[in-house]
Amino acid sequence: MARFDTSGLDDVLREMEAAGELVGETADEMLLAGAQVVSEEWKRAAREAGLVDTGAMLGSIGYPRKPTTAGDVRSIDIYPQGKDERGIRNVEKAFVNHYGTSRLPATHFIDRADERSAPRVQAAFEEIWDRHLGRR
Repeated sequence: MARFDTSGLDDVLREMEAAGELVGETADEMLLAGAQVVSEEWKRAAREAGLVDTGAMLGSIGYPRKPTTAGDVRSIDIYPQGKDERGIRNVEKAFVNHYGTSRLPATHFIDRADERSAPRVQAAFEEIWDRHLGRR
């Protein structure tokens, strides 16, 4: 699905890297705070795009409560989880609604949500990092 862009967060990430803090409690706290913001925006964008029929997909948008590490990258995945009452995976419905099909126009709701969430994610990261450094 969509990938969150870290532009604007580069200064914080550089400071964290210099301090050897790209992993650990502070980094995880930042990822979880960002995931909360992004998942809220996904839900808002889905509502605005009219993607609420039964509410199964909307209600399933979430993230695991613990970030994962792949290689040197610490991350947290945000996506609609589980299946609806007919057994259709909610992530499949989101994908189809986002990109569209030959019969269904694309909504690009995830792109809009990620774009709108970026300033709030940056603010959350900066607040947590500043608190960690004792600047707040």
